[in-house]
Amino acid sequence: MTPSKKVFPSNSTMAGETSWVSHYCDDSTKEAKECNSFLEIGDEDDNGAVAFLLDLNMILPDELLERILAYLPIASIFRAGSVCKRWHEIVTSERFFWHLSHVLPHKPWYFMFTSSNEPVGYAFDPILRKWYSMKLPCIETSNWSIASSCGLVCFMDKDSGSELRVCNPITRCSRKLEEPPVLKFSDYSALAISVNRESHSYNIAIIRSKQVPENFSQWDISILIYNSERVTWVTTLTEVLNGWRGGEESVICNGVLYFLVYSTGGVLPENRHALIAYDISNRSTHGTLMRSFIPVPCSLTCGRLMNLKEKLVMVGGIGKQDHPDIIKGIGIWVLNDRKWDEIARMPHRFFQGFGELDDVFASSGTDDLIYIQSYGAPALLIFDINHKQWKWSQKCPVTKRFPLQLFTGFCFEPRLEIAP
Repeated sequence: MTPSKKVFPSNSTMAGETSWVSHYCDDSTKEAKECNSFLEIGDEDDNGAVAFLLDLNMILPDELLERILAYLPIASIFRAGSVCKRWHEIVTSERFFWHLSHVLPHKPWYFMFTSSNEPVGYAFDPILRKWYSMKLPCIETSNWSIASSCGLVCFMDKDSGSELRVCNPITRCSRKLEEPPVLKFSDYSALAISVNRESHSYNIAIIRSKQVPENFSQWDISILIYNSERVTWVTTLTEVLNGWRGGEESVICNGVLYFLVYSTGGVLPENRHALIAYDISNRSTHGTLMRSFIPVPCSLTCGRLMNLKEKLVMVGGIGKQDHPDIIKGIGIWVLNDRKWDEIARMPHRFFQGFGELDDVFASSGTDDLIYIQSYGAPALLIFDINHKQWKWSQKCPVTKRFPLQLFTGFCFEPRLEIAP
């Protein structure tokens, strides 16, 4: 599913900020002869790298230059397309996208919504440590369910649960999916997507949870799976859970769909959350969920699930023993054969750095990075699993305008070669 010609996003700005693609010279709006010189770059390291490549430009054949450019950060590839006509043709060619698909994934970016009414915000690039203003191409507000995998992001309208779109936020290519079958309205819905890195085909899972009429403790759970190659939705499971309901947290790892369920009462505080594992290929239609319950490692105020190199990782708010609704810290666990291993706990100085942290917060991750963000402020904390290192991102170029303003976000892999 590799396009032969990539259409790069237009230059959109927000609140006077420069868009992250403002330096890209699009041949649909400018003549190639106007792209003879490199546009302004504020980073001296980038300037030095480009100067070096310009020296090589005169002696390297296209294929070698393609391979070199493919290892640049995504933002630098856009800038490279502005250097000259030859480079522009290279970075928009099918062969260049093939090279991109064979290099290591870029570090995930984090997109932070700064408005509840519009799909606008800033994306953080951890390689260049820069924020870029960005507008998402296919949703209307920030109040959509969001899941990402391998450069693609899936959005689902929470109000109806029937409008779904898949897009590449870097290239702004998007696709609207057909409506899922039956049960348009549910009390809770969770969304997950898994992209095959070789074929770029993808599966999308929706877990819908609806209370049984006049029975608070029983909940109808249904799992719907969409396959991009078959272009069809299939309801793979329907089951009634007693004492548990679904929520909005799910992820797919190695063909297994994981989602959190929440107690509807009558259990001890440490058992208020549980994890369910469901093999997508199993296609069993009933009687499987209760047997796949996995207890959580401790009393949680909230849990966030993510796929890090096909390992299930959970970031959770740790509740106080005597007041489980009050957060006392944040932990990170990885699931190994139905057993949770704690891999990190947020140092107290970073926990305090959020200021007043609610019992729930935003967190997402992929590759080796985990992002954690309070809903009440734009501060963004990054945990590098490989180096066991905590650090704050560069300060986001947005300020809180009113006391009840909320911030949220998600991370995604920046990729040019993949399309929905």
